[in-house]
This record gives sequence, structure tokens and C-alpha cells, in this order.
Amino acid sequence: MVKRLLKEVKEYKTASILTPICMILEVVFETLIPFLMASIIDKGINNSDMDHVIKIGGLMFLVAILSLLTGIGGGAFGARASTGFAKNLREAMYNNIQTFSFKNIDKFSTAGLVTRLTTDVSNVQNAYQMILRMAMRAPFSMICALVMAFYINARIASIYLIAVLVLAVFMVFLIRRATATFKQAFPKYDALNESVQENVSAIRVVKAYVREQEEIGKFKTASENIYRIFKKAEYNIIVSGPIMTATVYTCIILISWIGAKMIVSDLLTTGELASLLAYCMNILMSMMMLSIVFVMITMSTASIERIAEVLNEEADIVNPDDPVMEVMDGSIEFSDVAFSYNKNGNEPVLKDVDLSIKAGETIGIMGGTGSSKTSLVNLISRLYDVNAGSIKVGGIDVRKYDLEVLRNSVSVVLQNNVLFSGTIYENLRWGNKDATDEQCKEACRLACADDFIESFPDGYNTMITQGGTNVSGGQKQRLCIARALLKNPKVLILDDSTSAVDTATDARIRKAFREYMPETTKLIIAQRVSSVMDADRIIIMEEGRVDGVGTHEQLLETNEIYREIYETQTSGGGDFDQPS
Repeated sequence: MVKRLLKEVKEYKTASILTPICMILEVVFETLIPFLMASIIDKGINNSDMDHVIKIGGLMFLVAILSLLTGIGGGAFGARASTGFAKNLREAMYNNIQTFSFKNIDKFSTAGLVTRLTTDVSNVQNAYQMILRMAMRAPFSMICALVMAFYINARIASIYLIAVLVLAVFMVFLIRRATATFKQAFPKYDALNESVQENVSAIRVVKAYVREQEEIGKFKTASENIYRIFKKAEYNIIVSGPIMTATVYTCIILISWIGAKMIVSDLLTTGELASLLAYCMNILMSMMMLSIVFVMITMSTASIERIAEVLNEEADIVNPDDPVMEVMDGSIEFSDVAFSYNKNGNEPVLKDVDLSIKAGETIGIMGGTGSSKTSLVNLISRLYDVNAGSIKVGGIDVRKYDLEVLRNSVSVVLQNNVLFSGTIYENLRWGNKDATDEQCKEACRLACADDFIESFPDGYNTMITQGGTNVSGGQKQRLCIARALLKNPKVLILDDSTSAVDTATDARIRKAFREYMPETTKLIIAQRVSSVMDADRIIIMEEGRVDGVGTHEQLLETNEIYREIYETQTSGGGDFDQPS
């Protein structure tokens, strides 16, 4: 898991290596300073030797400058390495997410992916910097200080050793308790992000139903869950502060008391005592740093696992070896197709589907809610793969095509129409990035979107806000249809994507399809009979099976479901926006 993440260090390996080197050099120079200070006190001040004071003082100043420079270098290299590592992690995760099929995406919630790309990566970034800097500096500083302390006086240095051992046992106990608590915290961020995302994206619905207080309550609950968990973890960690402080002052008192007695007995010099006190602070501060490092590592452990899950997730739909690079035509054939979103599920969503659709045909698809109409068309462009049977487009199994080639040839306008921040032109060119202005306008004309676009002051350069909130539902649908048409597809799938337009506009769109796209196979999922009654054939779905196939007239005679839908919709005099 950690090994997988470290692959993303990449071009920041040099900075990652130079950071601990700088930190070790800083520790070496810092360790020399108390030793030089002792020499100044014992050989210079006590002997009134100003030459020695100036000579060693100058050397001490040089060592301090070198310590400062290496410390700055360690900080700069550490920042570069950790931020670069975080950048690569985000890019690797995002790039892998782009390869996911719908089934992979279903495994992770949107809020969960956002948390992993932001909060979790930030935790790992901070932990990585702490490891490069403090995890190298603290133990090396402690070892150097202990060595120098034992070199000066082993009896007094034993006090340090006992203190270090006692603190180490205590810190291990605290960190183990904190680890279990921190692991509970980060999944709670998913719930918090989900609450925010859902509220902001649906803010119009929230206000329309006056649900602000309920949403505030949901957010407060999610926020308080995180607060309680972190408070519990911090309580465990914060205890270490007073214990560290008590240990430091205890050591200082013992060293001062024992050291003073040894000075009186000429077993220790004043300079040596000053050095030992300085090393005492070095050792115990190193212990404090190590405890912080362990806390950061503890906090990031859960984040590392969550990031690794995304990086290690393999797309279940991939290109085959030697893929077919051209779709000959828009013919479609379903042969004994069965499909389930959960491969281990007992009940498949689609069962025993056999269909044959000729290139250029217009096919209507109708059925009740949950009859698997959308699931049927999602299989054509391999948004999901069948569990059994096969689907052919252009006479070739879809699993043999290059994914990009297939999806460029099968254009889908989904139920949930999505527009992106940018101009209308920029949104349209999602269908074809090289489309000219004239091609964009022609696609909009076929989708009956040209009239409202030209009514805007900025026309096709009108800015679309995030999610397309500054256009109506019908306008959004027509822009999405135009975007799909720019792909010049062999197969065009409209998944209930004219539900927000009036029947007259719907009829104009279908007429444009017939006249200007005769060779394109058109699959139209609709709830309104008027949207499909002039199709070449209509497919009726019921509980994941094909219940009937035929023209409008044939189905009125032979299919009870279609006849019931038709009679229900026409008994009141037609659609609400269609003259009766």
C-alpha cells in the first residue's frame, strides 16, 4: 500500500533525498554548539583567555550559520517534495478515476472521491513532510545528544536514558489509543462532504420546500460527529504535553542538583554542566518531535488506505488486445443478453434480451419505471458490460472495439443532462473539440436550440454557469442533444432527453433527425407516446424483459402495456401542451 503511493514521488525523489540529508547536517551542527560553548566557558572565560573565546566564538558562529542554512535547505526541499508528492497523488487518482466504468464509479460515492482527493491527500502530504524532516531529525538529534552527553559524563547521561525509556513507553500507549480513534474520523468526512454537496447542488429544491433548517441540522450532525471523534483523539495526544514538560523539568532539577555536587567535588566543570543541560533540552525536544511525527502518521494511515483503494482500483471495462478501430454502421444486435449491476446478485436487471435493429432505424423504447430501459441502452456503448450473451454494433461485439472509437460512434444523451462552466460554444465542443462555429450552429438548429441561443445578448458566447443553472430544463436538454449531434454518431441514444420540451418542439427535433440523419440509428427512450409513435418500431420493456416490439399500430393491437399507456395519455385529450 505505502509502496504504491511512493511510486508517485517520481520527479521529487532528489528533493526527498536532500531533505533528510539537510536535516541530519543541521543536527550535527546543532550538537556541536553546546560542546563549543563548554569550551568557551571552561577554557576561555574561567582562564580569562580572550583569544580562545574569540577563536571558539567565531567557530561557534560559523557552525550556527551552517545549521541555519541546512535547516532552511531542509525546509525548502521538504516543502517541494511533499507538495509535489501530493500533486502527483491527486493527478494519479484523478487519472485513474477517468478510466473507471460506471460500475467502478458506483463503488465510490462522489463525496468520498472528493474527500480522498482533498482532505486525505493533504493528510498524507503533511505526514510525508514530517517523515522527511522530523522523523530523520528527531531520532538523529536524540542519538547525537545522548552520545555527547555520555562522552561528557556517563553518570548524568543515564538520567536522560531513563527519561527517554519512560517517555517512549508512555507515548506508545497514547498513540495506540489515538490511532483507533483517528481511523474512525476520516470516513465521517465523506458524510460531511456529501451533506454539503447535496445541499449546494439542490439549493433551489431546498429553498422551494423550505428545508433549510433540516439541512442545517443534517450538516450540524455530520460536523459534530467529526468534532467528537477528533476531540477524543486530541485528548489522548494532549496529555503528552504536560508529561513532557514535567519530565524536562525533572531532568533539569536532577542534573542541576547532581551536577552542582560534582562541580564542588571537581568531578565536573561548569561548562560541561551547561552542555549537559543543553543536551537535556535537545533529547526531550526530540522526543516531543517524534511524538508529533507518530501522531501525523497515525492520522494519515486511514488516508493512505483510502487513497490506495482508488489508485489500486482497476477499471472493469478496458480495451481489448488489438481492438477494432472503426464502427461500420449503426446496426445493433442483442443476443441472449443478461445483465446485473451486482454480478453476485440473484436477480438480473435484464433477462433474455434478443433484439435486432437495422442501421438508420428510429426505435422508440417505452416501459414502466424500473423496467430497465436505461440499463438496456447503457450496454450499447459499454458503460456497463453484459453478464451473459453479447451485443453487436456494426456486426462486431462491442467488447472488441476500442472504447474511444465505440463511444465516439455511439452518442448518448443521458437522463441527467449536465452542462459545464463555460460558453455555449465550449459546451457544444465537448461533442467535437474541432467543430467550427457553423457546425455548432447547425447542430443547434437540428436540436431546435438555435432560437433561444440567438435571443441571448451574447448568443453562442453566452456563459453557462456550473450545472447549467442559468438555462431552463428544456434549453439544457436541447443543448445536450446538439452536443451529442456534433459527434456525428452512428448510433444516437436519447434517454428521456426531450421530457422538458413541449410536444411541438419534440416533433421538430424528431423531424430534423429523420431528414438530416437518415443513416444514424436513433434510440429514443420516452414516457410520452407522442415522442415515439412515428418511430419505425417501438420496444416495450417490462421487468427487464422485452414485452413487445412493433409499430404504433401493431402494438395497439397486440400489446396490453402499450395500449394502456396510450389510452391513459390520450383519454384526457392529449398532452398538456398539445392542442386537443
